[in-house]
Amino acid sequence: MVTTIASAQLPVDETLRIQKNRITPEGKDCGKRISIVTGIHGDELEGQFVCYELIRRIRAQKECLTGTVDIYPAMNPLGIDSVTRGIPAFDLDMNRIFPGSREGTMSEYLASEMIRDLQGSDLCLDIHASNIYLTEVPQIRINELHRDTLVPLAMESNIDFIWVHGANTVLESTLAYSLNSTGTPTLVVEMGVGMRITKSYGYQLVDGILNLMRVLGIWQGETVTPRKPILSECADDVSFLNAGRAGIFVKELDHGSLVARGQLVGKVIDPLRGEVLEEVCSPVDGFLFTIREYPVVDEGSLIARILTGGILK
Repeated sequence: MVTTIASAQLPVDETLRIQKNRITPEGKDCGKRISIVTGIHGDELEGQFVCYELIRRIRAQKECLTGTVDIYPAMNPLGIDSVTRGIPAFDLDMNRIFPGSREGTMSEYLASEMIRDLQGSDLCLDIHASNIYLTEVPQIRINELHRDTLVPLAMESNIDFIWVHGANTVLESTLAYSLNSTGTPTLVVEMGVGMRITKSYGYQLVDGILNLMRVLGIWQGETVTPRKPILSECADDVSFLNAGRAGIFVKELDHGSLVARGQLVGKVIDPLRGEVLEEVCSPVDGFLFTIREYPVVDEGSLIARILTGGILK
């Protein structure tokens, strides 16, 4: 059942609506509840396919559903419609205004209504993609304040990598922090690339969501055995590669690869003179979980992130 959880009047007699699709056994709210959230950033579209595919699979085996599934595909509908990361015209990142306020601006009001509707879920997944510049393997990012609750759940989600951040890097104005701090367990998923859909990652995550639903007692159908993800809990485990020269980056490796110290990750080239300006090589042995997707780079542009240490233990 599709319902509107929040709305606001816009100019020219238009109305902004944030909607969800609630799926329940035989139309009755019962059992535990899982919430799938995406579209907070309008240029991150990987979650759109996840929502579609999850609904399709549940409908195909509706008899296996024993709880409530809430799906929120477009938390920032104006951003999705205009292909912008934030809320257009306001120059505002929606994921920096939570928990919001019912007495605040339009954006703060919408944020507060999202929190109100999501609170009480037994689990929430906040699905993001990378930006247009980088592509990421499917991963879950967790702040160490909620490690004990979230890591066991993340282990069941069929992703490749769990990255536990230090408390000093936590942004308290995000949806995930607001929900986790008030007792609603929330996993932040990052995968793929901005403005695109990677179907293989979508299928992988939907497999993981169904497995999480089985663990929670919401799903009785068959599920995959989840992948065993790499777990990183130390900031020193991640090595960042940045461009030393401006030019065009041509990658030699795909993300998800294992790399050796000194191995060529890619080249920065000069298309005018036909020259290689820089060979970007890995400084460590490890797991390449982020790689540059957009080829134009300036000096200092992020090229790749490599997990070391944890992969070798």
